[in-house]
Amino acid sequence: MEYTHLGRTGLQVSRLCLGTMNFGPQTSEADSFAIMDKALELGINFFDTANRYGAHLGVGVTEQIIGRWLAQGGRRDQIVLATKVYGPMGEGPSDRGLSAYHIRRACEESLRRLQTDHIDLYQMHHIERSTPWEEIWQAIEQLVREGKVLYVGSSNFAGWDIATAQCTATARHFMGLVSEQSLYNLNARMIELEVIPACRHYGLGLIPWSPLGGGLLGGALQKVTEGRRADPGRQKEIEKRHAQLEAYEQLCQELGDQPADVALAWLLHNPVVTAPIIGPRTLEQLTGSLRAIEIQLSDATLARLDEIWPGPGGEAPKAYAWQLCYQKEAHRRRAGPKGIGATATSYPRIWPPAWTARMRSSPWCRRV
Repeated sequence: MEYTHLGRTGLQVSRLCLGTMNFGPQTSEADSFAIMDKALELGINFFDTANRYGAHLGVGVTEQIIGRWLAQGGRRDQIVLATKVYGPMGEGPSDRGLSAYHIRRACEESLRRLQTDHIDLYQMHHIERSTPWEEIWQAIEQLVREGKVLYVGSSNFAGWDIATAQCTATARHFMGLVSEQSLYNLNARMIELEVIPACRHYGLGLIPWSPLGGGLLGGALQKVTEGRRADPGRQKEIEKRHAQLEAYEQLCQELGDQPADVALAWLLHNPVVTAPIIGPRTLEQLTGSLRAIEIQLSDATLARLDEIWPGPGGEAPKAYAWQLCYQKEAHRRRAGPKGIGATATSYPRIWPPAWTARMRSSPWCRRV
């Protein structure tokens, strides 16, 4: 197993994070114990859960399963334990969200269910813009002072939420966020616009959830009737993406690797990514994920993956603003010294003609 720093911290975590959302609803307690034992044996020391996990069995069930596993002894100091706060945990109006009232209470309840005295990474499961950051940070700082929380992370934050959180934390002389957990995979790349640049700027480790797109990137055409792929909604998605999936699985076949492994390897090649979350329901799914760490994707392969699964066009604002300027610069570089090979009409027209003419004469374009 390989290890890396969690964002800008000195904490070392495994390059794969064990997601536990299936523990209870999809995976029995005995099988969950076996998966956690095997993960530890394989060197996976990063475990992620949430106080809401448990689905139809009830909120908190997954944390309880992990707590009973930890209570067997000799395990707590071998793992980096992450859980989350935000979702509704009761019927009361303040039994949810990021108020100081709920953060304190939710943390105490998670500690009780997990049968531990501290949480290594306490993550806000979603942004709540109706609660001021001064209140959020005051509550979390108190938990840190009490030794109940070591590091703080976010999940499902926008880029500007990360910036706001960090600026407020800095003003309070507090470390603030060290990680962001976001939806990110080959088929869901929207966070490349602003979330990933924000993570890089502020030193947050990115923890992608749903790295296989709900099974779409795990060989959907090969296993079209298995697992979540058999769901009618997922079947429609597979049909919609059939041409992309066909090209993707053909590329994986050429590489000699499984589609799921290539999808994970693609995430791991990004230096902002700390560890994708793998959510195995079985031991076989867990052990099958390890190959991804060994795969090194060439520039040519990465380019082909971009063609099959195009992203938003890069980072903001280059992905959408002044595109003609950036295309002119790219064209000028391709043309070589003194613009050899370039012509006045060879720039691609991506805006209406009137806008294009204005941009060609704009001093801003001439500065590029």
